Amino acid sequence: MASKPWLVLSLLLLAANCMQQCVHGESQVPCIFIFGDSLCDNGNNNNLQTFTKCNYKPYGIDFPLGPTGRFTNGRTAVDLIAQLLGFESFIPPFANTGGSDILKGVNYASGAAGIRPETGTRMGANVNLGLQMRNHRVIFSRIATKLGGVEKAKQHLNKCLYYVNIGNNDYINNYFLPEYYPTSRNYTPQQYADNLILQLSQHMQALHNDVGARKMVFVGTALLGCTPNAISTYKTNGFCVEEINGAVSLFNANLKSMVDEFNNKFSVDSKFIFINSAASILSKSLGGFTVGNVSCCKTGRFGLCNPNEAPCQDRTHHIFWDQFHPTEAVNQIVALISYNGSNPTVTYPMDIKHLVQS
Repeated sequence: MASKPWLVLSLLLLAANCMQQCVHGESQVPCIFIFGDSLCDNGNNNNLQTFTKCNYKPYGIDFPLGPTGRFTNGRTAVDLIAQLLGFESFIPPFANTGGSDILKGVNYASGAAGIRPETGTRMGANVNLGLQMRNHRVIFSRIATKLGGVEKAKQHLNKCLYYVNIGNNDYINNYFLPEYYPTSRNYTPQQYADNLILQLSQHMQALHNDVGARKMVFVGTALLGCTPNAISTYKTNGFCVEEINGAVSLFNANLKSMVDEFNNKFSVDSKFIFINSAASILSKSLGGFTVGNVSCCKTGRFGLCNPNEAPCQDRTHHIFWDQFHPTEAVNQIVALISYNGSNPTVTYPMDIKHLVQS
């Protein structure tokens, strides 16, 4: 892979500088609510009966609190986005909201979770999108009690950011595991993408109509055919698996169309954006990472790090932490791209910084 370390370094320095400036003072939105999978999970899977959990070393080796349930060596992209938005504390997981200030937001994301309820269940329990929606209704009810009524709760949530990054597992832990799930026999790739977006759209319209969500970010699925797991499973000699990437590209196209439809359909005080920053990173369009085909940690079952084994030393040069998840170095760039559109190779119609100001 072509290396452009100056580009990665400049982006990391820009991210660090921006975070230093952003974390002091009032946050740009009053709260963030996060729906997603292991790219966002920060502890919701810790007490579930599942193999998909990572509250052990070497996960969290670069995180101030050590292992927390984050599927990376440090902070997730949404952790970093929250810091860029001025939050001094990380958004708490739903599983650990006791005593938390829920008026500042909650993270509902769950490792292995998908839009479809059966996704990822071969590895044990997870909190699928439908259950995450149910959990948000619980939080909405608690916020309404705190603020003195449903309308006051909606007025508060009108100003908040809703961050949605889900769909990856519907491919890697469903559609492309025909020995466990029948979806690839029942749906063509286009039909499957249509079905996922239909279900996602129904859930997201409920967020808008029922609990007052007005500022929503939808993150496209990554190029899943470029993960170390896909490359090793399909024995591609280091090349991405185009069959997988082609399928998820259909989902991303549909997701962008859904966002366009929402912007046309809903009131002027609502705004929805689509961000495809993760795909641009994993396509190696930025360059600068010297290791893109293998994980930083030694992995075992389900592509997760082996407990208590030492990972690679220079984690800033690795795209992948384990067989599926990016390193914090990648997450920093993804966060910066998502926040202010600073990817020099991609132009977005809007980024999170402008969304929260709109």
